[in-house]
Amino acid sequence: MKAVVWRGPGDVRVEDVPDPQILNPRDAIVRVTSTTICGSDLHLYGGFIPTMRPGDIIGHECMGEIVEVGPGVKNLSVGDRVVVSAVIACGGCFFCSRGLFSLCDNSNPNAGKAEQVFGFAGAGVMGFSHLFGGYAGCQAELVRVPFADVGCIKIPASRAELPDEKVLFLSDIFPTGYQAAENCDIEPGDTVAVWGAGPVGIFAIKSCLLLGAERVIAIDHVRERLIMAAEAGAEPINFDDTDVYDALRHLTGGRGPDCCLDAVGMEAHGVGLMGLYDRAKQALRLESDRPAVLRQMITCCRKGGKISVIGVYSGVVDKYPIGVAFTKGLTFRTGNVNLQRYAAPLLELILRDAIDPSIVVTHRLPLEDAPRAYRMFRDKTDGMQKVLLLPGQAAGNGSLAAGAAIGAASSR
Repeated sequence: MKAVVWRGPGDVRVEDVPDPQILNPRDAIVRVTSTTICGSDLHLYGGFIPTMRPGDIIGHECMGEIVEVGPGVKNLSVGDRVVVSAVIACGGCFFCSRGLFSLCDNSNPNAGKAEQVFGFAGAGVMGFSHLFGGYAGCQAELVRVPFADVGCIKIPASRAELPDEKVLFLSDIFPTGYQAAENCDIEPGDTVAVWGAGPVGIFAIKSCLLLGAERVIAIDHVRERLIMAAEAGAEPINFDDTDVYDALRHLTGGRGPDCCLDAVGMEAHGVGLMGLYDRAKQALRLESDRPAVLRQMITCCRKGGKISVIGVYSGVVDKYPIGVAFTKGLTFRTGNVNLQRYAAPLLELILRDAIDPSIVVTHRLPLEDAPRAYRMFRDKTDGMQKVLLLPGQAAGNGSLAAGAAIGAASSR
């Protein structure tokens, strides 16, 4: 089969690899009909996540049709249309039984590696380095899904007309944005500031509004993203043109946002001397992550406010203003998405047309075009916000119409 493999920082290729096989009774094999590139995949692409090996198949967002199931899978059948959860969870351990699926004790076969880095091991993740299990990813024509009876989200046969892009993002970014919003413990009248208006940020904005926020303010500097954030219901701030601290104080009557939400993570674009400091330390591997957003959220959040961090961080950061957070009495909620906890209720929202996740899609390309798509997504060219990679489609037949439309909108 064809799959997207990691060959080194900045180098992904589409290669022929062996087809996956059933290895455990609770496995399933899924023929992938659509997959995507996530912002977290760019951390792999940039070489910022350790333990990647040349030849690893990457990708953790996909859906498709089940073509084989192991004997331990009782709730799925060949032919079922499913979304594949990025987070791998057994469903029965101490943490899974409490809805903390991203902390599963049984799904990471490389738990020892993770414990050396983090002290404790989290769940396995599809296609996201050997720290998180070394599982083959789903930017491929076929994928093996471990614990498929827990990790496959079945689309009702009665809704066969739903296109992939309406439900695909249940695999990661829609539940991720929703959990980030839920972590804000939003109360009526709250103002939430969201750093990062990429796809996760857009879902966080929509989720904050669904959960009752009165105002959402989006902070980014990519014009197309700020336009999409405004269309999602947020008030945009371009940090290249505006001092974010002053703008948020002004917009909130001097108090600051009730909650600050990080949808950026470890590759934040800092400004000024501190931004250069972070880039230099990260390049020299003296600091694993660039914490510009974390610093700014702590500074901007109102006293007694809440910090929600859903952007991915991998290690240690410098110049972290913990004294400011302590003095202001801030509450922090962080962590990877407990995806299986949200799959059913968010699918119901989609089926009721309460939200249309396809709003983030700007490009549709063949799987063969993945190397080009990674470059475009990293460099924010052609208005790329979210790309669908379509296995089986001939190279050169991908549609860029949606991206061109957004580019045209940004010029108005």
